[in-house]
Amino acid sequence: MLKTYTYPCYPYRRAPELGEAAVRRVPLVVIGAGPVGLAAAIDAAQLGLPVVLLDDDNTVSIGSRGLCYAKRALEVLDRLGVGQPVVDKGVTWNVGRTFHRDTEVFSFNLLPEAGHRRPGMVNLQQYWLEQFMVERAAALPGIDLRWQHKVTGLAQDAGCVTLEVETIDGAYRLQAGRVIVADGARSPMRRLMGLDIEGKVFQDRFLIADVVLDGELFPADKTERWFWFDPPFHGGQSVLLHREADNVWRIDFQLGWAADPEAEKQPERVRPRIRAMLDSQGYQDIGFDLEWVSVYTFQCRRMKDFRAGQVFFAGDAAHQVSPFGARGANSGLQDTDNLLWKLKLVHDGLAPDALLDTYSEERAAAADENIMNSTRSTDFITPKSRVSQVMRNAVLSLARQVPCGRALVNSGRLSVPSTYAGSSLNTPDRDTFAGWMVPGAPMDDAPVRAGGRAGWLLEHTGNRFVLLCFAAAAPADAVRELAARLAQDRIPVHLLLVLPHGAPAPAGLDAVHDVEGLAWQRFDARDGTAVLLRPDQHVAARWRTPDLPSVRAAVARATAQPAG
Repeated sequence: MLKTYTYPCYPYRRAPELGEAAVRRVPLVVIGAGPVGLAAAIDAAQLGLPVVLLDDDNTVSIGSRGLCYAKRALEVLDRLGVGQPVVDKGVTWNVGRTFHRDTEVFSFNLLPEAGHRRPGMVNLQQYWLEQFMVERAAALPGIDLRWQHKVTGLAQDAGCVTLEVETIDGAYRLQAGRVIVADGARSPMRRLMGLDIEGKVFQDRFLIADVVLDGELFPADKTERWFWFDPPFHGGQSVLLHREADNVWRIDFQLGWAADPEAEKQPERVRPRIRAMLDSQGYQDIGFDLEWVSVYTFQCRRMKDFRAGQVFFAGDAAHQVSPFGARGANSGLQDTDNLLWKLKLVHDGLAPDALLDTYSEERAAAADENIMNSTRSTDFITPKSRVSQVMRNAVLSLARQVPCGRALVNSGRLSVPSTYAGSSLNTPDRDTFAGWMVPGAPMDDAPVRAGGRAGWLLEHTGNRFVLLCFAAAAPADAVRELAARLAQDRIPVHLLLVLPHGAPAPAGLDAVHDVEGLAWQRFDARDGTAVLLRPDQHVAARWRTPDLPSVRAAVARATAQPAG
């Protein structure tokens, strides 16, 4: 029981398959109703793909668990219809500060420029996120969400996947065209299928303490991330501080590998650590209550392949990283963002099965990048040899004195969006562009106006292929012809004009006005530039002067169609 949150208890429903001789077949089953599984189910429903979501529990996550949601994850949540509740309830921040003992040695700003809808990061306890996502799922047709339905068996052949499901009313079988496994780091389904996860387990332990304070450490509008190396209140170790919703504060204390996890979770061991931290920072008059306590071990691991036949692994079931860097849940949300549009096209017969192989191709590369950064952070935070510790401390001492040394300080490189630069789905540039909006990159947002209403460019994309066409004035007839032809293709492409502020909006074409010129700037656009966006809002191709054959070829490549 938490002091600031009441856990919902979702009702069990008897499965219609119980007692039936015939085995029902559905297009998609998702296993696990955490953030990643819920994201997959919501995305499927929005795309018109019916889905059964199975979970062996009947409530949201116990404890705050996942906490930090980065800008790109928030943009994915916006597309799923839950971004605004997360931002409204959560704690927004962009600035992080790192201290060596009691001296600041490094700081960063996750969003140093204006003109983005979402901040660099929002902190929100995982149970709130899951609650918002369950509410969103309940409002959508096409999602059959089943609580207390535990998958105990799985078999697949070339045609389908057959699941054995246990309930309080007995067992039943269910067949699915495809299955997404999002059942967490310990993944019973991964073990059931005999699949391995490979990587490194770091020999260190950290204590998580969620604390309800009766005062403020800093104003709500000045929320920051604080990290200490060797602080005076926890000598020789590291500490991380985050603010959460409802005036809950997350404090992570490094314990060392020899620490007894059960003993360290006891209140009589936790409370003195919290009190020492508050007193050392001048907050002797602030009291606190413990909300939730846990002990965790760093892991940086992933499956070799995220696809096993018609079963797809996502989130912690597929890959795991240490929590410093906020790369776990953020990466999991990008997994489903990558996978669902591909599943929908293949299910509808509009793309070959080979398109589904690119899920593992793209997301395994993203996982490798996350693991690399997470491993480097972990090695810096928890050096495993005397030499490594001496080197780490030398960097911290240098950073106290010399500005150039600050870039070497690594208290957790924060989550950044994945760029599929090496993807086989990209069409290479034939023209010269500046900037980072290369094929494979997630598109940048910008403030726009459409129909007299202020909004954001990202709101006009997603869930379909979109061709952004930048035009300085009313478009020529050739653009209208391009829009009409692309809209009639087997895989339709929606043409969206991006006009300068004040330009007349042409009748019969979808258009937005780039009110601050940021869209043109971020896409390095000129009059006539076009950018093809995938349904997950990643760039597929770009041209200075598009033509119908080139756009069609890029769509074919982005959907793994055979050449020619």
